[in-house]
Amino acid sequence: MDYQLIISNITNPTLLFFLLGVIAALIRSDLEIPATSAKFIALYLLFSIGFRGGVELGHGHFDREVAMTLGLSILFSIITPLYTYFILRRKLDVYNAAAIAATYGSVSAVTFVTTCSFLADKQIPFGGHMVAAMALMEAPAIMVGMIMIRKFAKEKDKKPFSFGHLLRESFSNGSVLMVLGSLVIGLVADDKQAEGIKPFTSDIFKGFLAVFLLDMGITATKRIRAFTKGGWFLTAFAILIPVINGMIAILLSAQLGIQEGNALLLAILASSASYIAVPAALRLTVPKADPGYYIPMALAITFPFNIVVGIPLYYSLLHYVVY
Repeated sequence: MDYQLIISNITNPTLLFFLLGVIAALIRSDLEIPATSAKFIALYLLFSIGFRGGVELGHGHFDREVAMTLGLSILFSIITPLYTYFILRRKLDVYNAAAIAATYGSVSAVTFVTTCSFLADKQIPFGGHMVAAMALMEAPAIMVGMIMIRKFAKEKDKKPFSFGHLLRESFSNGSVLMVLGSLVIGLVADDKQAEGIKPFTSDIFKGFLAVFLLDMGITATKRIRAFTKGGWFLTAFAILIPVINGMIAILLSAQLGIQEGNALLLAILASSASYIAVPAALRLTVPKADPGYYIPMALAITFPFNIVVGIPLYYSLLHYVVY
């Protein structure tokens, strides 16, 4: 692995703001991003990446690589919660194992956005269909988690649920709806009209990403203080499972001839964990699961690992394997 890539990634201004947030939380500074502002910035990032992806998708065409990439994305979001559930059941009850499995079957939109920024810096192209892949990975993971609970929970705790209701709830989640809606709007928008809002969707993107990662650094550090009950098992899980998934995605991409930018994004999608959309859904659908497990694992361990180490690691592996 080229360690210069890690150094380069850490010295990226956007990631330095993440580290500033970590430091601010550690020294108990009163630095904070107002919740309403943080929510607006999160929606902006999803809007920007979704709209730009839709525009790019509109300029492309649906070919074999697009079909394979979308298929692999959905496959990862189904298989990951299936196999990780049984690993987690060695230490946790049905509800917490299913909730964490669903979290790791889904994706982190901010990690995806950060990877897009990484690729843009290196002038590596990627397809707009990758935004659709990200959005499509949210719902299947939640559904698999619910199926695990329905199958393995004690009889007295089982509750009937509607797949239609679960699917509607997954896709009506604000994060998923924003990125899917923006994707569709970018896809059907007139090229000249789309160019008119380019300064908003592109030019200020990295500035907003830096402020958002500052807030993520503060939040992640505060969350990890509560992460003690799981011990080393959950810490190891939060690092090793993403790496395993990322490596599998790279090997599959190499075998199937998926282009470099798309392969890196697929690896990041396979290796990330949701700390926004899925936890929001789990609080409603799995109230017996403890958010003190799945939120700190995704936000305070897997997220910083991926943006500091994961992105350059998978990029190096891609070049080692084939590119």
